[in-house]
Amino acid sequence: MKAMYFIDGKIAKTCKDLNDVVKVKVADVSPIHYAKGNYKSIQEARNPSIVWQPYRQGMEWAKRDDHAWFKFQVQVPKELEGKSLSLYVTSYRQGWDATNPQFIIYINGRLTQGVDVNHTRIILTHRAMSGEIFYVDVHGYSGMISGQTAFLPELFEVHEDIMKLYYDIKVPLEITSFMDDNDKSKHDMLTALNQACNIIDFRKPGSSLFYDSVAQADSYIQTELYEKMKDRSDVVATCVGHTHIDVAWLWTVEQTREKTARSFSTVLRLMEEYPEYIFMSSQPQLYKFLKEDYPEVYERVKEKIAEGRWEAEGGMWLEADCNVTSGESLVRQILYGKIFFKNEFGVDNKIVW
Repeated sequence: MKAMYFIDGKIAKTCKDLNDVVKVKVADVSPIHYAKGNYKSIQEARNPSIVWQPYRQGMEWAKRDDHAWFKFQVQVPKELEGKSLSLYVTSYRQGWDATNPQFIIYINGRLTQGVDVNHTRIILTHRAMSGEIFYVDVHGYSGMISGQTAFLPELFEVHEDIMKLYYDIKVPLEITSFMDDNDKSKHDMLTALNQACNIIDFRKPGSSLFYDSVAQADSYIQTELYEKMKDRSDVVATCVGHTHIDVAWLWTVEQTREKTARSFSTVLRLMEEYPEYIFMSSQPQLYKFLKEDYPEVYERVKEKIAEGRWEAEGGMWLEADCNVTSGESLVRQILYGKIFFKNEFGVDNKIVW
């Protein structure tokens, strides 16, 4: 048992070492300008009458429950030609994201995704072109808790081959922690993972030898674990994405509307990256918010529903309290909820929520 524990620890340490070199900071973002105010769209924020001020990285820009817009651009230098580039945005805050700062990101005028303490990466390009310019606009919300609220965007080169290997090792390692110590498959998985880790040449991260060893390790694990062991279990897990958005819970209705845009646009971005990704969301009220506030994003959601990749499911207009609510109210929830999904998406819901 002790030997297996040491193998677990060694593999976990390798994961950490890989994660440390997945991305390399290439530049701070500057200059940045910001404007106080809760402008509801990028068109409003670009009104010539709005006064923009220089923003210094890390400067506090808002108090509790406040808004501002930021704008900057990223131009790809010649030395990053062909690289995978991403922005990472943080705010000095950590922990539960429900009450922390959140941002809506626009790239070249298009609402791209949301950012919070758990979602900090914004992919600009997987293959950069020298001289290419990305125009970035950000609608920031300071959160519901008082304290320092910063806006910290940084540009990173991301090594996607290392990231892939990191997750190809990390996920099965986590799975083994739930398996019985007497399960032969657990020992076989750990043996394959350990051997893959042995292949990685960490003597000089960033060298050609290191990158070659990463490719060899991933090839090994694909064959020895993902191919040879894939039929050992009769269990098939089907994973469907979901985000639970409470309406006017620890935040205002206004924040629910913004959170819907942040969450749904992030889902759309994930669908662009991962064609196999499936998502489900209930509550017609959220879709109505999106239709009213962000019609362009709403149309993209409708496209994904038509493709069968986005499941609009759940007959209730709102995920209601079912303890003290009257019978008539519950019937009305289902009546209006089913009508909306049927009229908007051609979906006849069979599930409450």
